[in-house]
Amino acid sequence: MSRRRQKPDDDEINAFRQALSEAGVRPMQHNRADPGRPRRAEEAAQARRAAATDAGNQNATGRTSDGRVDPVRPSTYLDFALPDLPYRTRSELKKGRLGWQAGLDLHGYTIDEARQELESFLHEAEAERARCVLIVHGKAWGASANYPVIKSHVNAWLREWPSVLAFCSATPIDGGTGAVYVLLRRQR
Repeated sequence: MSRRRQKPDDDEINAFRQALSEAGVRPMQHNRADPGRPRRAEEAAQARRAAATDAGNQNATGRTSDGRVDPVRPSTYLDFALPDLPYRTRSELKKGRLGWQAGLDLHGYTIDEARQELESFLHEAEAERARCVLIVHGKAWGASANYPVIKSHVNAWLREWPSVLAFCSATPIDGGTGAVYVLLRRQR
């Protein structure tokens, strides 16, 4: 038995093409993949945000909209990124090599004041097209809580913010685990 196949003759090729055309198969116009209908940018961002939140908060007790957050320890290294963020960008952010353009210090604020300050700061940073910002949340324990309240809330708020691609605790020179670098989406 020979394992070599013989080259098909013209009759076989024509019969094959005839069968394909009868089945409704058409020749491809280009050799690129068709991913289906294009998703709108908002739908894609929501899908990524939901996937990242589910992956990062599997044991979450609630969202900040109802005031509940997962407490974090003062020395906990904060780290969050959307799943499709390039590894190199995330690595540069963690090493503090992305220069931050603006900073916010939340020391001395109540939770409500801190949230208002953070929201207005992020809106301004987006308007000024800042790519990376520094937020100093501190590590102070809450008066009635046994965890750093502002740090825990900032951790939850940033995960929900639509234009936040990633954040991580800062390097020691910029505040260590008492501050975070925040990478914002580039606005068009």
